Amino acid sequence: MKRLTADVSHLSWVSQIKNTNNMPLSWNEIKSRTISFVNEWKEETSEKAEAQTFQNEFLNIFGISRRRVASFEKKVTKQNKGTGFIDLFWKGMLLIEMKSTGKDLDKAVDLCYRPQAFSNERNRIEFLFELYEQYTM
Repeated sequence: MKRLTADVSHLSWVSQIKNTNNMPLSWNEIKSRTISFVNEWKEETSEKAEAQTFQNEFLNIFGISRRRVASFEKKVTKQNKGTGFIDLFWKGMLLIEMKSTGKDLDKAVDLCYRPQAFSNERNRIEFLFELYEQYTM
């Protein structure tokens, strides 16, 4: 059985977010909350059973009330004209698409950026670096 893991080292946007009390949390507080969160969720493998609780508690690491900033199951129109749902949507900041253990998340992430999945890892990485340069240069 695979375990759920969390890595928040890349979340530089967190330092710009105010918590529910409109005060930024210290990195030590965020670290402490992250450790507690990981310990609580490390054995969970089912997306369907716990997705919304997981997402609420994930945002709470940073002192954020999900109800104030984001919505669950945001209906979206796909580029192929079908419809789908994003597990959690925070306009202009974050979207979350979850999959149960053993399910391939790459395709879901790829579709956040373009209408079809990348053909290989090299194409995915090149595209993401180009996108990064576009937004940071």
